[in-house]
Formats: sequence, C-alpha cells, structure tokens
Amino acid sequence: MFKIGYRTLKTAVGVTVSIFIAHLLGLDYYASAGIITILCIQATKKKSLQSSWSRFVAGAIAMVYSVVFFQLIGYTPLTIGLILLLFIPTTVYFRIQEGIVTSSVVIFHLYDTQTFSPHLILNEFALILIGIGVALIMNLYMPSVDKQLKLYQKEIETNFSIIFKEVANYLKQKDSNWDGKEITTVHQIIQSAKSLAFRDIQNHFLRHENIYYSYFKIREQQLEIIERILPIVTSLDQTGIQGEMLAEFIEDLSDSIHPGNTAKRFLDKVEGLKKEFREMDLPTTREEFEARASLFQFLKEMEQYLIIKSYFRPNHE
Repeated sequence: MFKIGYRTLKTAVGVTVSIFIAHLLGLDYYASAGIITILCIQATKKKSLQSSWSRFVAGAIAMVYSVVFFQLIGYTPLTIGLILLLFIPTTVYFRIQEGIVTSSVVIFHLYDTQTFSPHLILNEFALILIGIGVALIMNLYMPSVDKQLKLYQKEIETNFSIIFKEVANYLKQKDSNWDGKEITTVHQIIQSAKSLAFRDIQNHFLRHENIYYSYFKIREQQLEIIERILPIVTSLDQTGIQGEMLAEFIEDLSDSIHPGNTAKRFLDKVEGLKKEFREMDLPTTREEFEARASLFQFLKEMEQYLIIKSYFRPNHE
C-alpha cells in the first residue's frame, strides 16, 4: 500500500517553503535553498541540529577557500580541484563531512559567476541560512513513539512469561516439545525497541536516557540469564521435591512479569527456597548430588535475574 511518511511530508513542505522564501528575496540560485533543506532534515532533532551546524561551518570554510583560490589562481577547473583537495581534508579534521555536498554547491556557484563580490557571498550565506532554518523548524515536530514502545514492552513481557511457563512445565514433567522460538523473537523485539527508544532520546536535547531505554536494557540483561539457565534445566534428570518447589516459584514469577518493580517479593522467595533446600536431607547418590547442585545454580541465576530487575525504577507501578 502506498504510504507517505511524516518525514517525507516534512521534507516536501520544507523544500517548498525554502525555495519560496529564497525566490521572494530575489536570491540567485534560489533552488539551492531547497537542496540544503532536504539534506538537513534528519530522523531526529539532534541529528538535524548537528547536520545543520556541520553544513553551515563547512559552507563558511568553502567560501573562504573559494575566494582565496579563485582570486589567486583564477576561475579554472584546476582551481576547483585544488580547493577540494584542501577543503575535504579540512572537513574531515573538524568532523563536518556532512557539509561537503552543500559546500560543493557553493563552490560551483562562485565558479559559475566568474567574479567575486560581497553581494555574491551574502547570497550564498542567505541560501544556507534559509535552507538550514526551514529544516530546523520542520524538525521541531516529531511524532510520539510512546505507543509503539509500550507495545514492544508488552510483547517482551508476554514472551518472558511464555518462556518461564515452559521452564516450569519442564521442571514438573521432565519433558517438553517447546521449540524455544520465543527466545529468538524476544531478541529481535529488544533490538528494535532499543533502537526506537534511543531515537526518542535523540529527539530531546536535554535527555540522555529515557525510562523505556533503561527498561529494554534490563530485559536484555535478563534474557542473557534466561539463556544461561535453560541448559541447566534441560540437564536435570531428576529434581524431586526441590524441582516441584522451583516449578511453583517460576510459575508464580511468570504471572507477575510487568514494568512494576516486583523484584523484592521474589528475592525474598528465593531466600526462602535456599533456606528450605539447606534444611533438607543431604543427597545420598551422585545423581541426587548433581541435581541438587544444578538446582542451586539455577536459583543463583534467578537471584541475579531479580537483582537486575530491582535496579529498574519505573515511572508507574
């Protein structure tokens, strides 16, 4: 289905406005203002501001180089080559490479006139300022991504819940036909969610992190722990009463996965389980000993899982 995105719409409107203003002011090469606007409209406000600054500074440097070289050597193709030979490394040094294309247009404008005048320099500065200014105004609006971030959050929690239910099922029955697809799915969701949350950060000049990005980072760390406990669970041939107790614990946990901080309650449960395990009779066979050791390792990993969650400070419960 044919769809026009908000960035495409902003670009089209911005180019129209830039060219209209430049033409209204009677500037030479007025269409170039539209090109600058296209180049400066970026995916985020911070990127747009950085791009605009790079193009402005690079444009100023290009004009200085052009005036000096054209006046000293003359208006020839060789002069353009020499300008670029010096100009491009300069932009790389100052990390303003984004301005190379815009500045090249300025250089060609000055070459095309075959003369130097204050009016021409002002004309080029005006084109750059109009193009940049309109782009920055267009980028003031960025649609909210909260709805999509909440959807990602819900999908992650749903998959985590399914994973833990499958773990509890295996602890009870020692058999499962689960294919583990939720592990791969949640990996992909977390990466997409982190990318979107970071983009949201880039749209706020005074924000270095947001609650969603912190949440997705924590879920990513927890997923690593889940991937570590799965081999422990599948290696268990016998678990006895301890396995039943862990299964109940994991089932309870699977029903309580949400953004709110429930870690304290479950950490207390982990401590209770560890205490009960210590008070039980010692294993009498090698198999029982290995199973008990694996269950303790499982508990230790789950404790770390919950400690990581305890670091999260949600803005709602």
